[in-house]
Amino acid sequence: MSSIQYTRGDATAPAGAGPKIIVHICNDMGGWGRGFVLALSNRWKAPEQQYRQWYKSEENFALGEVQFVQVEDQLWIANLIGQHKIRKDEKGNPPIRYRAVEHGLSLIAEKASSLQASVHMPRIGCGLAGGKWEKIEPLIIRTLIESQIEVTVYDF
Repeated sequence: MSSIQYTRGDATAPAGAGPKIIVHICNDMGGWGRGFVLALSNRWKAPEQQYRQWYKSEENFALGEVQFVQVEDQLWIANLIGQHKIRKDEKGNPPIRYRAVEHGLSLIAEKASSLQASVHMPRIGCGLAGGKWEKIEPLIIRTLIESQIEVTVYDF
């Protein structure tokens, strides 16, 4: 079994040949405007536009769901809803929802397998969502690595 590859670089410019999926975490409020999404929007308009349309449509827009947006010939953005709201709740819990992230990653594993794609991401869920990498990394291993999906995590 392979392992997660860690590299320095820009997750919006994934390295390697073949089909690729860039994964990032979205909130369940339709908000887009801070964090990694800004880097995505600077490169492509479609991920934000389609996420906002998805939110308005309310069709399957829920924690754990994923929207795949093709932005180039062999490149997709995975808008994974893994964050509930945008601030800590009344108990001080961060917005990250680990079960939702795990479910979304399992959907991404299915898509990556069907496309024979590698998966690329920043340290998802560890910025504005307030997650801990020690909790996210095992989810990636369980869903993607154990499904033989090549994963690269970028530290900018």
